Amino acid sequence: MDLAKNINWDAVAFFERLASRNKLAKAEGFTFCRVSGLEGFEEALHSMQTASAFIAVSDISQGYMEMNTTPHTRRVKTVFLAMRHAIDDMGARQECMDIMRELFRQFMSVLIQEKTRVEEEHIYLDPRISFQEIDRYFLSGCACAFFQIATDVYTDLRYNGEEWEI
Repeated sequence: MDLAKNINWDAVAFFERLASRNKLAKAEGFTFCRVSGLEGFEEALHSMQTASAFIAVSDISQGYMEMNTTPHTRRVKTVFLAMRHAIDDMGARQECMDIMRELFRQFMSVLIQEKTRVEEEHIYLDPRISFQEIDRYFLSGCACAFFQIATDVYTDLRYNGEEWEI
């Protein structure tokens, strides 16, 4: 298989590196983990009772392939943030949300540099990155948010007879 046909940006490794180097994430005790979607995120929170804050990157992605004059594949990766707080303490929840908003801003300050770097490899990060705060009823005693990053990579759709049986 020609790996050049399967260009990819490793979002999990990128955010794991950010989590390990960011002063705010370290000061607030954020633990990095890999999850498989929202269900995996909930499992991670329940299994890590001793941790108080999480950065979780989903190892699965949504996406599509566009078959036009410049065929490309779009992949969307999700990054979850969560912080535990006293149940029914809306002031503590607000503090957690403020910290996560600032952490998101700091991550974006590095991601803008990464965007320039990966474009040299023909990987294009969508400049619109949404930050969604999850309703307070999602998990009691835990402020949660997520953001998604979309990447577009050229996809070689030229027919290759060697890939097919006659």
